[in-house]
Amino acid sequence: MKAYTVSIDIELPRERVIELFDDPDNLVKWQPGLLSFERISGEPGQPGARSKLTYQHGKRTMDLIEVLEVRKLPEEFHGRYEWPGGSNTLENYFHELGPGRTRWESRCSYHFTSIPMKLMGLFASGMFKKQNQKWLQHFKEFCETGVDVRERG
Repeated sequence: MKAYTVSIDIELPRERVIELFDDPDNLVKWQPGLLSFERISGEPGQPGARSKLTYQHGKRTMDLIEVLEVRKLPEEFHGRYEWPGGSNTLENYFHELGPGRTRWESRCSYHFTSIPMKLMGLFASGMFKKQNQKWLQHFKEFCETGVDVRERG
């Protein structure tokens, strides 16, 4: 599957955006379906740290293992996410656009190891990009208004 980039502008200073982004307790507030974030190994928040994220998708749950690769906040934060059948890498960049305005740019690439995931990547690649953009939109709304995705109907 071809790598892609999505971005969104947030009407807050970069320092505040990073403060909200960097707090693991906030993840459930803007990532629909996230049930838990559990540290596995390494120094929390530092390169090499591993965590397990558990998501609810309909009637099934899915575990992802996050491996923190780069942490150079407030400019960038990169992680690799592994699951049965593949992995993806997210490179996140935070750009100051001026006083009170930040652009979050997210570059994503996928690597599939199972036949079903390879087929999904081939035929439904737009779904992955659309989901990533939706999460950026949820984060923007959380930052700017405090809307928690768990409170939506």
